Amino acid sequence: MKKLLKIIPLLIILAISLHSKADGLKVQVTGEGQPLILIPGLTCDLSVWNATIEKYQANYECHAFTLPGFAGNPAINFNEEYLNTVKGLILEYISENKLENPVIVGHSLGGFMAMLIAKDQPKLFSQIVIVDSLPFLTAIQVPAATAESAKPFAENMRKMMLNRNSETAAANQKAMLQSMMNDPAHVEIAAKWGADSDPNTVAQAMYELYTTDLRAELDQIEVPILVLGAWIAYKNYGATRESTLSNFQAQYAKAKDCTIKLSDKGKHFIMWDDPEFFFASIDDFLN
Repeated sequence: MKKLLKIIPLLIILAISLHSKADGLKVQVTGEGQPLILIPGLTCDLSVWNATIEKYQANYECHAFTLPGFAGNPAINFNEEYLNTVKGLILEYISENKLENPVIVGHSLGGFMAMLIAKDQPKLFSQIVIVDSLPFLTAIQVPAATAESAKPFAENMRKMMLNRNSETAAANQKAMLQSMMNDPAHVEIAAKWGADSDPNTVAQAMYELYTTDLRAELDQIEVPILVLGAWIAYKNYGATRESTLSNFQAQYAKAKDCTIKLSDKGKHFIMWDDPEFFFASIDDFLN
């Protein structure tokens, strides 16, 4: 009987995961309490949140996602609207599972997804944590850019990504990942996720990130936002803590209730590189 009681919760988690995967989302549910939704970035597996889940599962019911087409999760038909399609899947999941007042934590593309959902559902979440993500990615490289003016560049990028062979794509991604995190072991893990991701999905997601500008719509969000940013990876390109903070403040200027904090040790994967800062910042925000 004791063995059966131990097995039943695992079966429940597995059932949720299998059901969600059929709908496009791969989901792991762990812990008890207020729902905590965890969305990873481009090509990443839900296990990028393992330490976060371990930290918060005693007080939160953690719902960690792997998005369609990433890290071995099968691709879906998105009809050239990947982000909006995934937004619909997440909203459907929240509704079907009756998640009330969830906190949402999103990294990179996941942070963008949190904003995309929250601007249309202003009171759906109780709090939002955005990890190194911006409402308009292109403006960091081209400050005067608009969503429309970014399309030619983004289209060329998408074509290049789709025309690369798998070996070139893997080498390029690994080189890029080395600038995004401090630990070589994490680079190997993330590179494997990238290799297991669907190229069409990755290229489309990148195209949409570069051609979608949410800056003017952030005032529609009615709940507090915590933004955690990184800057040290870009200091060799002239970035300073002050200039990076200024960029974040400008991009989130329309947000009604937004706190911005920068890590001084972490690169793009702040939860891996600077867990002390990451967890202390979130603890302060949640409490």
